[in-house]
Amino acid sequence: MNEHQMLGYIPDKTIIHKLNGTAKLVFLILLSVACMTTYDTRFLIGMTVFSLVLFKVSNIKWHQISFVVKFIFIFSLLNIVAVYLFSPEYGVELYQSRTVIWEGIGRFTLTQEQLFYEFNLVLKYFCTIPLVLIFLLTTNPSEFASSLNRIGVSYKISYAVALAIRYIPDIQEDFINISLAQQARGFEMSKKGKLTQRLKGTAQIVFPLILSSLDRIEIISTAMELRRFGEKKKRTWYAQQPFCLSDFLVMGVAVALTVSSFALFKVNDGRFYNPFR
Repeated sequence: MNEHQMLGYIPDKTIIHKLNGTAKLVFLILLSVACMTTYDTRFLIGMTVFSLVLFKVSNIKWHQISFVVKFIFIFSLLNIVAVYLFSPEYGVELYQSRTVIWEGIGRFTLTQEQLFYEFNLVLKYFCTIPLVLIFLLTTNPSEFASSLNRIGVSYKISYAVALAIRYIPDIQEDFINISLAQQARGFEMSKKGKLTQRLKGTAQIVFPLILSSLDRIEIISTAMELRRFGEKKKRTWYAQQPFCLSDFLVMGVAVALTVSSFALFKVNDGRFYNPFR
């Protein structure tokens, strides 16, 4: 099952795995805000390298995230293309200059400014997506719930989020089991089959997958009701771990990088770094 696992917590003994869930959550939130608000290319490149280094340190294998990365890549590509189609000279408006690479047809010209703007968009994906994947794959769902509760989120909401994350590998396991059952009946759904046939087979899996998911949800909700979940205003957490020096250092680095990101607003006279001036 590990070869097919998607966005599920995978225990390990790396430095990132040992960090407190709250520290990792604060780190993720602050750096996501920093990367999403700035368009300083220098900062984004630095954060991209930093994110990829953390990704390497976390010891996450490609097969654990391949499906998600491919899906995000397709979505990102569509987004980049859509940005160009709807506003092919938005970069010209932002950077107040126009350097034509290709005149194109009608309003669809290709300029250095537009390419530079879309390059920054791509960098934002490379900055934030590795951080999110690292957090999801190195943080125990129960500890994640306690982290949310620690920063002020209701424990009911925190527990619901943790259950959703914990449930993702189970859903995928059900999907694979149903897919194998379909193939055993002679319905080709592997890479050897035609794309239309595979799409049709996937559509046929959705209905039984929904039914099995509803059954599991009902079992879990009944068990929680029998244990009188939600009656008290507060609760303790079995997976909560105390802060240590490394956790404070991680949060300190996140604060420093976020402050640096906002400081660049003053340096650049705004959110955008403009090399065309």
